[in-house]
Amino acid sequence: MRAFVTGASGFIGSAVAGALARAGHEVLGLVRTASKGRALAVQGIEPLVGDMAQPDGWSARAAKCDVRIHCAAEYTARYRELDRATAQLLAGLTGGLLIYTSGVWIYGDTGGKTVDEATPLTPPPFVVPRAEVEALVLGAKGRVLIVRPGCVYGGAGSLTAPWFESATKERAARFVGTGRQRWAMVHVDDLAELYLRAAESKLQGEVFNAIDASRATVLECASAASSAAGAGGKTASTPLEDARKVYGPMADCLCWDQQVSSAKAARLLGWRPRQRTFVEQAETLFRAWQANAGG
Repeated sequence: MRAFVTGASGFIGSAVAGALARAGHEVLGLVRTASKGRALAVQGIEPLVGDMAQPDGWSARAAKCDVRIHCAAEYTARYRELDRATAQLLAGLTGGLLIYTSGVWIYGDTGGKTVDEATPLTPPPFVVPRAEVEALVLGAKGRVLIVRPGCVYGGAGSLTAPWFESATKERAARFVGTGRQRWAMVHVDDLAELYLRAAESKLQGEVFNAIDASRATVLECASAASSAAGAGGKTASTPLEDARKVYGPMADCLCWDQQVSSAKAARLLGWRPRQRTFVEQAETLFRAWQANAGG
């Protein structure tokens, strides 16, 4: 199988591209610079230097692939525009499969109730564009699957990295809000396994949540991160109002309490997360974050 991955040097994309390559598939990874491409080449992945804003440089190669996986996320003012345009382009290519990366924030705050892929979506304004792109690609003529990851951890850390960073620098792991909220979470390696299974499947038009067994509160996660970083389990809360000045509307998402089921992925793809939860392997995760941060 030939697979094309956008954002192949990114947090999720690099894990997905690596999992595909290790499974024996031919992988073409879109990266923005040659230096990032070298890291892919080491894993047996062919780098393709290009920009989502200039698809003429890579769309022809993508069209020749059996599977096209959109993982890229450029966190700039044009993020939503590029995500929509790239997803629309890939969905319009004839033949093959598109796997689009969405996210569980599309459900909003679930208020302690467990939601699944059949739950009607009520996305807040910040997440509405993501819901619109989901509808766009699902309405395309080609074969499409959607993956909705939870808050991804492992490696460089993603949204969990600030806990380790603040514990290291401030001697207390800092989180947003009360800490009583529970995030829907998934380890990046388990997530990559789900993408691999989806890519190798014959399914069409399905949406899959990607969540592991982590059910600890944000406060419990931050405390575990603090202990792992040598800060004695100390934590500090950033009020939502202050966090909005730094994170914008994303700050509200960090305060949501979400309970999300991945039973569908287990049933249709045989996917079962193998990694321990964030709290259970906080020390291992800290070492991975430290190595990625150059510490």
